[in-house]
Amino acid sequence: MPPTCVKRAFKYRFYPTDEQAAELSRTFGCVRKVYNLALAARTEAWARQERVNYNATSAMLTAWKKTEELSYLNDVSSVPLQQTLRHLQTAFTHFFAKRAKYPRFKSQKKSRKSAEYTTSGFRFRDGRLTLAKMSEPLTIVWSRPLPEGATPSTVTVSQDSAGRWFVSMLCEDPAVKPLPATDTAVGTDVGLDHLLRLSTGQKIANPRHERRDRVRLTKAQRELSHKAKGDGANRAKARRKVARIHARIADRRRDGLHKLTTRLVRENQTNVIEDLTLRNMVKNRSLARAISDAAWAEFRSMLEYKAQWYGRDVVAVDRFFPSSKLCSTCGTLQDKMPLNVRTWTCERCGTTHDRDVNAAKNLLAAGLAVSVCGAGVRPQRRTPGGQSATKQKTPRREP
Repeated sequence: MPPTCVKRAFKYRFYPTDEQAAELSRTFGCVRKVYNLALAARTEAWARQERVNYNATSAMLTAWKKTEELSYLNDVSSVPLQQTLRHLQTAFTHFFAKRAKYPRFKSQKKSRKSAEYTTSGFRFRDGRLTLAKMSEPLTIVWSRPLPEGATPSTVTVSQDSAGRWFVSMLCEDPAVKPLPATDTAVGTDVGLDHLLRLSTGQKIANPRHERRDRVRLTKAQRELSHKAKGDGANRAKARRKVARIHARIADRRRDGLHKLTTRLVRENQTNVIEDLTLRNMVKNRSLARAISDAAWAEFRSMLEYKAQWYGRDVVAVDRFFPSSKLCSTCGTLQDKMPLNVRTWTCERCGTTHDRDVNAAKNLLAAGLAVSVCGAGVRPQRRTPGGQSATKQKTPRREP
């Protein structure tokens, strides 16, 4: 069952003044510096077989501020600096639990520019947000209202590669409640020709967001490649132009996936999907660009957390289940099913199938069987030691 009150992050764009932008840029740099210093200290301690936790790095931060070399750390709010140490502690926790790789140092040019403030680092009154070390509130574009009576518990300020400023407010949303239970279920097969094929026979077109801007993106990337490498203003301008195109593509893709996943979760009690190894699939150089543009992983992530919010179920069928080669009418398994075959006729029952709709129907049947048998809804690779979702035996053809 989902929690009684869900915490949601509401992200808005804002336009800082020159003074605010300078203050936030200094904060981003100090956050990155403290993170790298703490990571270096913990790495050296790891080599000496010593343990350094958050409390130890917090004491180190106090000592660093007293040195002449790092005295500039006192010029920014201490809250984001403490938060980055907590983030580093979380990264090491995931590493020791074998859920992530060893933490890496933050890069000035490649790493995300962000700073997180807790309640002691900001003031939120009458819809006006003022951060520590600032005298004026941020000019936020309220594209949607916060939940009535909600007070942010944390505020994260970030700047993307296109130069846009964003503020994300984490607060409880009492409006997110479990939806009334229904008996509807749907199987979903992802693809490239169509983004989704449902067991109901409906096909969702693939918008191909990246292809729509490919000419413009190629031209901008070519102009960037002709600029002299370095920190020149012309190269920075060309880089921002490329970043803006990428940001527009990502925004359109994310908006479409949000609308699609919300509809699937609201209309169906159970959503059955296929557990795909996207990490291996994108190694195919012919399909990598199209697979990345389809954003199957982001679709699954959105579907799972929204299902958790609204009391729905998501079942992931094992990737080795022969959904495309199996007749959804009589259960006959075909010997071969090349990718260029889009429709086929079952040799046993004579039913003509659309390849993708037939796969969605088979996924739905397998997913419902998993739900009845009590298998886990997540694949085994995401939950070590857990039960794999539908590692089913391949049915044999009858003579």
